[in-house]
Amino acid sequence: MKIQSDAFVSIRYTLTDDDGNVLDQSKPDNPLGFVCGRGMIIPGLEAALIGLETGDKRLIDVSAKDGYGDNNSELLQELPRESFPSVDTLEIGQTFQAKTPHGLMRFVIHDISDKAVTVDLNHPLAGKDLHFDVEVMEVRAATETDLLPPAHDCQTGDCGACDDAVPQP
Repeated sequence: MKIQSDAFVSIRYTLTDDDGNVLDQSKPDNPLGFVCGRGMIIPGLEAALIGLETGDKRLIDVSAKDGYGDNNSELLQELPRESFPSVDTLEIGQTFQAKTPHGLMRFVIHDISDKAVTVDLNHPLAGKDLHFDVEVMEVRAATETDLLPPAHDCQTGDCGACDDAVPQP
């Protein structure tokens, strides 16, 4: 079966940036599984996988606009410093996640002043061209279970039980 809309797909991948730095990769014993056409992965990668079959291997380049989008300066937000009551030390570059009405959102401390903290709500990979080394492990018709929405918005399963603002390593 070829990858198409509503097919369940399982891939092993290594994601690198323009300099060849590994940004992410699937674990050898735990490939990434998703239903094609349901917005579960970035659009550029999904589009490049259409038509591939089990066993196919590809190097796939995804532009920033077809990945996590371009950096958006409007996503720099200034918050009152007291928005971080449970954090003893704030540092530029520190990553947090917060529970929002739309699910978990990660953000990075961009700047700190006496009264305010500027946070960057852009995805950490926004503005970056991405390079995937992909192997298709499985393609099959999606089951009813595959088509159910995820029960939880945390991709890692280790989010600190969705506390409002928990520092990330």
